[in-house]
Amino acid sequence: MAVNTHDGDARRPPFNAAAARRLREALGMTHAHVAYGIWAAYGIRLEPAAVASWELGENAPTEAELTALAGALWCAPAELLGAPGTLREFRLALGLAAADLALRVGMDQAAYERLEAGGRWTGTDRQAAALAAELRLPLPALIRFTGQEERLTELLISAATTRWQGYVRPVGKLAPLPKERLQQALQELHEEYHATMTASLSWTGGDASDEAGKAGRDFLDGIVVEFWRRVGEPAP
Repeated sequence: MAVNTHDGDARRPPFNAAAARRLREALGMTHAHVAYGIWAAYGIRLEPAAVASWELGENAPTEAELTALAGALWCAPAELLGAPGTLREFRLALGLAAADLALRVGMDQAAYERLEAGGRWTGTDRQAAALAAELRLPLPALIRFTGQEERLTELLISAATTRWQGYVRPVGKLAPLPKERLQQALQELHEEYHATMTASLSWTGGDASDEAGKAGRDFLDGIVVEFWRRVGEPAP
């Protein structure tokens, strides 16, 4: 069970309460053992009841508490989180502090923290590559976090609705994948879009053009996720 944070705890990471309990029990530890381990190794004083409340889903640890809990349970922080979806969650999964990651990437800490808070990417290509390497980011996540998803969407829509062959190179610049895989994905998106439009126009009853337009818009709305699926990359 992943615990959602309350409004007042917006900076608390998503927490997998069931995983925490499972890991503790596998080690034969009580809540008191865990609380003591957190205090002894990290200097964070907690009551055993606080650890119990995390496992019950009544509360969630802060970022520092999560790192300490992972240490006490001899596991990686990622094991106490759900699948990472935000830049911050990817960082926490690896147990990295924002300051350390910013240093490794070659970014000003304040600039990195603004990015993590939802700000626009202002870094260089070298910094983007470093960010991907440090956080082990899948390509779809990297493109989203560096603000390039909107441009990718525009290119994919143009490829699907016009001549897809002219978009292999520009899409490849954003998503450096094997050319053959890109060609196949763009061709399939183009063919499926036009097949969807044709099928919608062939329906009887109602306004066929309106139906075709809706079907086409629905297809294009999900084109980025469909593209990642077709090139074999996990969608963000």
